[in-house]
Amino acid sequence: MWAYYNGFVSPADLELATSVEILLMVALGGRGTLLGPALGAALIVGLKNLVSVYTHRWLLILGGVYIGTIVYAPEGIVGTLRQWTKGEGAMGTKAVVVVSMVLIAIAGAGSAWAQKGPIKIGVIAPMSGGAAQIGKDMTNGIAMWLEENNQTITGRKVEVIIEDSQGQPNVALTKLQKLVESDRVHVLVGEVFAHIGYAMAPKVEEYRIPMLYPVIAADDLTQRKPARWVVRTGWASSQPSHPFGEYAAKTLGYKKIAVIGIDYAFGWEVVGGFQKTFEENGGQIVQKLWAPLNTTDFAPYLSQIKRDADAVFALMVSISASRFPKQYQDAGLKAKLPLIGGGTTFDEFVLPSLGDEAIGGISPLIYSAALDTPTNKRFVTEYRKKYGKVPSYFSETCYTSTRWINEAAKAVGGDVENREKFLAALRRVEIPDAPRGPVKLDSYGNPIQNIYVRRVEKKDGELWNTVVHTYPAVSQFWKYKPDEFLKQPVYDRNFPPCKHC
Repeated sequence: MWAYYNGFVSPADLELATSVEILLMVALGGRGTLLGPALGAALIVGLKNLVSVYTHRWLLILGGVYIGTIVYAPEGIVGTLRQWTKGEGAMGTKAVVVVSMVLIAIAGAGSAWAQKGPIKIGVIAPMSGGAAQIGKDMTNGIAMWLEENNQTITGRKVEVIIEDSQGQPNVALTKLQKLVESDRVHVLVGEVFAHIGYAMAPKVEEYRIPMLYPVIAADDLTQRKPARWVVRTGWASSQPSHPFGEYAAKTLGYKKIAVIGIDYAFGWEVVGGFQKTFEENGGQIVQKLWAPLNTTDFAPYLSQIKRDADAVFALMVSISASRFPKQYQDAGLKAKLPLIGGGTTFDEFVLPSLGDEAIGGISPLIYSAALDTPTNKRFVTEYRKKYGKVPSYFSETCYTSTRWINEAAKAVGGDVENREKFLAALRRVEIPDAPRGPVKLDSYGNPIQNIYVRRVEKKDGELWNTVVHTYPAVSQFWKYKPDEFLKQPVYDRNFPPCKHC
């Protein structure tokens, strides 16, 4: 039992907890009849469900009941009742003793709980550099949920330790090591960029510590190269692009589209998902241009865009998203070629820095601050009061991820120290009323959630992503069978090939 509750023995390896419970059911109820174990089972299940809400040390409490039963009522409840009806035992005295043992065990568990200290959450985010606003939005979302919940999770105080990754893989890995080895956090949350997510995943597996990816969307982390200790609470890169490719062909009626994207894994995967479904629905990708991460001058690329396309699909991130729409308009392209794109091109993190050049931009994503639901309207109102701006998807996913940690911690009675149990609970979480809408994980560990097609509009002098269409409960595999989908390569710079370029 000691090894079990201290995390040295996994329930996946040895079912110690179940064995102890069954033994106690028989001992408490009484041997020799079917009634005894049945009665014991009812009492133990009820006691466990009651106590585990308040403390993760429910095994200690059950152990106290077991000891009290063996010492003071070795015949169990049924046997003691039989003796009492025959005038052979002092059942009342024995019952008082057993109940006293339970209360002592509860008090002991409460004392041990009080000594546990705070739940430590380690956050890795770009707090400086071109993606600093994203990092700020992420940490704002975490801070807001904790403030609304008295800075506690399952009754334990929460300590958040934020480390600046500077948007660099080597820095992120160094910060990860510090958080695990020096700060001894219980769970990690972060980062932003897909290539950093791919770099961190093996280290997270090595440390065997749960890490939530509320932003990192790298497809293969929940597809061909799943990371067991990584729990994605955001989205897969190509997930919104699959329905949007169909939307661009069927609803917007585009036949030929030119693409410009940021040249790294996230950009390739967003573009790849769009290209696959757009071309399957009769469209043609006629050009692909790739700009390096953090590009701020797009003039060399804008001059190359094919003018005979029906529209341009742009995938921008970080500082590039704040520069591209204005340069696109200044190049005289907006009036000729409608601009659509990946969700981060027009996300709320960048809208405050844009002007009328963004109006009309259409993009898909898992969230819009304009969602007309009671949960989201409250979230947006409170976020604006606190931070003076509308929340971005980065804010929402980190807000929801903090709640996600809370739900999992509740499921294990606050026992976040037992990493195996905590990880399993994280993967079982379902949130029916997140600001973005209902969220749950598929069997591969990626959220199933709504995808919103959004159009940038100006309302009362402010830019908003108005929702024009909703695709409910979208999987990372869209309409494809997972086993068939996974036979194709991960989307990259050259896949799907540009057959019409």
